[in-house]
Amino acid sequence: MSEPVATLAGMSISYPQVPGLVNSPAFSHVAVIPPGSTMIHVGGQNGVDETGAVVSDDVAVQSARAVDNAAAALAAAGATLADVVSWTVLLHQDADLRAAYGAVGPKLAREGAAPLVTAALVAGLGVPGALVEIGAVAALAP
Repeated sequence: MSEPVATLAGMSISYPQVPGLVNSPAFSHVAVIPPGSTMIHVGGQNGVDETGAVVSDDVAVQSARAVDNAAAALAAAGATLADVVSWTVLLHQDADLRAAYGAVGPKLAREGAAPLVTAALVAGLGVPGALVEIGAVAALAP
């Protein structure tokens, strides 16, 4: 069986199918990054503006802004959302999961293998009023 491959930043990253684990179009279980690649880690981004103020009490609006903030952080390192290999999504336990994913799904959609995704519902986040925090790991070709 051939393994899915995504071409990101001019390199091939393999996403092997793992026997015994569910095969999902929304996420992969493992990614193999070629040696010598530049790894970029983006710390948790909230739905805040440039002053640090939460942009809305709506999780969809916060989620979209958190992805935009992650995109800005990636751009500062020479990467884009398309270069992301792994996402970490923390949602407040009272937030509407479907609304959050509905807001970010179109921004994160790409051809080929899906990135790795870790998601958790949490009791609270570090920024008062924040309902979402999104982190990322991206890879660039050597």
